[in-house]
Amino acid sequence: MDEKLQKVLARAGFGSRRELEGWIKQGRVKINGEIATIGDRVKKGDALLVDGKKVNPSSAVVDMQRVLLYNKPENEICSRKDPEGRPTVFDKLPKITHGRWVAIGRLDINTSGLLLFTTDGELANRLMHPSSNVDREYAVRVMGDVSQEVIENMHKGVMIDDHLCRFTDIQYFAGEGANRWYHVVLMEGRNREVRKLWESQGIRVSRLKRVRYGPIFIPSKVKRGEFYELPRDEMSQLYGAVNLPLKPRQRKQAPTRR
Repeated sequence: MDEKLQKVLARAGFGSRRELEGWIKQGRVKINGEIATIGDRVKKGDALLVDGKKVNPSSAVVDMQRVLLYNKPENEICSRKDPEGRPTVFDKLPKITHGRWVAIGRLDINTSGLLLFTTDGELANRLMHPSSNVDREYAVRVMGDVSQEVIENMHKGVMIDDHLCRFTDIQYFAGEGANRWYHVVLMEGRNREVRKLWESQGIRVSRLKRVRYGPIFIPSKVKRGEFYELPRDEMSQLYGAVNLPLKPRQRKQAPTRR
């Protein structure tokens, strides 16, 4: 065994690699009694501590491969805790004995819809990384005149915050006049990118809901504020989208829904 520290911790269910890099910089991780640094590797027999608690570097992900789909309402934030006391997306999730739920991407406070959580940090890392080319689909209600030129501009791409942003697909969905619904697809999930793209064309977004992440669509049976644990067939699609193995469960785990 000789693996990157972030990968070992992600496999043990502590979080995504990006999140764990922050923990390492904060000095929360030690290897053999020494404060770890970015780039450290873990070998067989190493003593690994996180916040003073011992971690088995060989922690298997077999029993940690779980994914929840949450139908996020508006006015919930994606942080674990909020100094202002606002509700967070973690408040309603089921408690787990080992590891913790890791959010796969984020939605801003005014955006609703599909948000995925997993106990597998490596899955979260792969699904969020731009190199995986996992697309996201949104239903968006806009106010303004959506001409063919506007559609073409957003297809070609617009420079926003020094980054070329574009929709890979734009489809009219419903509505007439000033309030029309469109479905749009992005390959990345940058902060407020959907809203900023429409606003760059003088169009205001009045409602925004994520309806798909990669191969996973939000089911109509999951109402706002409810979660649904993905069954094995849907998990297989999600793992397959980023070329990760879905290992057999060693003990039976009944799907949960609330």
